[in-house]
Formats: sequence, structure tokens, C-alpha cells
Amino acid sequence: MGTGLFRCTDSGTSAVRPHYPRDMSVKVDLDQLAEELANFTFGYLITVGDDYRAHTVAADPVFTEGVLDLGPVGRTTRRNAESHPDVTLVWPPRQPGGYTLIVDGAAGLTDAELRVVPTGAVLHRPATPSASTASGCGDDCVPL
Repeated sequence: MGTGLFRCTDSGTSAVRPHYPRDMSVKVDLDQLAEELANFTFGYLITVGDDYRAHTVAADPVFTEGVLDLGPVGRTTRRNAESHPDVTLVWPPRQPGGYTLIVDGAAGLTDAELRVVPTGAVLHRPATPSASTASGCGDDCVPL
């Protein structure tokens, strides 16, 4: 499992940056994640059921001591998180053209609340048409 930061930009620059691992697994810098979360107003929690259909709910988690606390959740979210604890949180950009924050994590349930321990995070947005990107991915992404 590799780690590092990589910025795939539409600027066309060829600056040397740390390698983005092929397995797409990037260690989360929790201090950096907390800072990034301050740039977003609300997010969505995505879980999957036994039929692997996505279930999406609005969320406003609180990030404390490396854990995203989502508070109480509904029956479907609870059932999905119990059966399939790998979840994703998505915070849309505040303005068009801005970055979306995507955080993958492991869900844990208490009697009353859902908590998510982040396992990976990325800032993502589409690249502008015809712009070459450093990774050739066709998007402008910043793993955290």
C-alpha cells in the first residue's frame, strides 16, 4: 500500500510530485482532512445494501480525533452499515468548478450513532476539456 500526495492539474505544468500509487490507496493525513472539511458545508453518506444498491443520505458529520461522527442514522443506513461497513462520504463543491471531497471509511455503530474512520480521501473535479493532466486521468484530483 503506497502513500503520498499527487496533484493532477489542468495547468499543464510538469512539476515533479510524489508518486500516486497504482492501487489508489493513499494514507489519509488526518490533520489535512480536518482542514479540508472546513471548506465544505454538508455532505452525503453512501452505503450499500445486500443487493449492492447505493443508499444516499445527507450528512453533517463532526470530525473529532480522527473519526467522523454522523450521529443518529435511519434504519436503512444502520442496516447497510452493519452488513457492509465500507462506506463513502461525499461533500459537493461550494461553487461550480470547485473540488468535491470524497472520503472512504469504515463504519462503526453504537446503540445510537454511526461513526466512520477514514481510510482514504481525495479532492476531485473534472479537468477542463483539452487540458492535459499530469496523470493522464482526465480529471483534476488531489488525494489526501
